[in-house]
Amino acid sequence: MLQATLPDITSETVANSQLKLDGVGMQQIDLMLPLTDDGDNLLLPAKANIAINLPATGTRGIHMSRLYRLLNDFCEQQSCSPLRLQQWLEQMLQSHQDCQSNQISLSLCFDRLRKRPALKTANLAGWRSYPVRLQASLQPSGFRLSMTTKIQYSSTCPCSAALSRQLLQQKFLADFADSEQLSKDDIANWLLQHGSYATPHSQRSEASIEVQLSANASTFPISRLIDQAEQALATPVQTAVKRADEQEFARLNGQNLMFVEDAARRLHAELRQHYAAFSIELAHLESLHPHDAIARVRYPEQESL
Repeated sequence: MLQATLPDITSETVANSQLKLDGVGMQQIDLMLPLTDDGDNLLLPAKANIAINLPATGTRGIHMSRLYRLLNDFCEQQSCSPLRLQQWLEQMLQSHQDCQSNQISLSLCFDRLRKRPALKTANLAGWRSYPVRLQASLQPSGFRLSMTTKIQYSSTCPCSAALSRQLLQQKFLADFADSEQLSKDDIANWLLQHGSYATPHSQRSEASIEVQLSANASTFPISRLIDQAEQALATPVQTAVKRADEQEFARLNGQNLMFVEDAARRLHAELRQHYAAFSIELAHLESLHPHDAIARVRYPEQESL
């Protein structure tokens, strides 16, 4: 006769194994994640990675289907917050007492869409997508939660700007070497024709920012972090633009010349006012070189996220 119950291979003891596993789980799980970003209640398609340790050397496997069901149930029953994330991990660990598991990690990745207005033109706006990763872990030492997002901005090289200004000055002196007096109109017309005689190089740049969050918070400060970073950098990339908006963007670039070191210091000065710990990684995707300029900084210096 056929057996009445299905075989459970994972419950079998592993012979001659003394190896403890730091993490076993699943990655790229599809979810619809309910989440509150400050005052906005969102439902976002997300990808989840989850792993739990397996210290019991005689245990063959963890309960992956149990973790999967718990994760889906949580997303269907309640909105995700820092406090609830901790509760989720505690219940998932509780479900693996028979495996003696005492460590679990969960990452949730999704895009946060924000509507961004044009710099000058009224009633003109476009959507920007900001990648976000929530990384939570629960260990005997406690709960830890961080949030990472990426900001794209424009950076104009200060050195290139100075060299361009020098060439423009030399061109002006050469063109008017024989002129003793110049009118405002003469100078204005010359600038209109030759103001771009030499131009500094700019490049699209990217800042990856990770901040440590408190477990007691009832919401995630995603939009707040994005706004803080973009205001500090002053030259975020734009969506819909007309000529007036493009001109204003050029002005902002000219007024905010920055090396990658300058951008790092700007962000550091802004974020330390709002977050107890954070790390920043920047890349200026050079238009002068085939390689990129990078900078990294974290706060406080002795800690890493």
